[in-house]
Amino acid sequence: MPIKKDGSGKRWVEMELIVPGTPEQVWQAMATGSGNTAWFTPTTIDERVGGAIHFDMGENGESKGEVTVWEPPLRFGYVERDWGEGAPPLATEITVTARSGDRCIVRMVHSLFALTDDWDDQMEGFESGWPGFFQVLRVYLAHFAGMKAAVAFAITRVEAPQLNVWKQLTEGLSLAGANVGDERTLQTPEKLSGVVEHVQQDTKQRYVLLRLSQPAPGIALIGTYGVGDITNASLAFYLYGDDAEQRAAASEPRWRDWLGKTFKRA
Repeated sequence: MPIKKDGSGKRWVEMELIVPGTPEQVWQAMATGSGNTAWFTPTTIDERVGGAIHFDMGENGESKGEVTVWEPPLRFGYVERDWGEGAPPLATEITVTARSGDRCIVRMVHSLFALTDDWDDQMEGFESGWPGFFQVLRVYLAHFAGMKAAVAFAITRVEAPQLNVWKQLTEGLSLAGANVGDERTLQTPEKLSGVVEHVQQDTKQRYVLLRLSQPAPGIALIGTYGVGDITNASLAFYLYGDDAEQRAAASEPRWRDWLGKTFKRA
């Protein structure tokens, strides 16, 4: 969906998705630190208007903001004032609307005020960046809602076309040719087994999502994205259960080491 603009200088992008769960379950996933950690990135939220919000993006840095709307379980908003060097404040608002069959519509809007198009590319990037995480959100709400969660991340930047990196990544992880419904096992650097829930391939990004069952419940989001001859290879493992933090802490350095040995960093 293209960027929308009005005469005041407001620019915004909006996204909608249908997810399983009650409004209370979806609110927990979208508006709490533990919920965001379970499908997006390690997050802390001071749950009140004026409260601090912090996203830990690992090697991609961090983002800080302030809660501006707190109306559980239906409406949540925050503003990030330092999301880009010299950028105007970026406001995000999320609304949750109940539908029949224990489903909800989630609407997310990013907006800012600018009289030039200097930030349009970055805003368009939000639309392409969220869908993979939204797929994780759907699987989390369907199978793991409310469970204790932790994340293990690994990412590297490769000087090669995306398709080449994707082929090398999927072949190295026994995921080449994966289709939805396939049972797959990753052997290296640790053994993980699960069912393929989603596969996406287009000119901007490629990723495969597995719902893990062995050795413990979780979700793996494995993909590539980039432009031209610079490609990011990204691995995200969302682990669930009382020992999730310990497993994530042990897993992350193994995957970072594997990526480093598999690809020459740009």
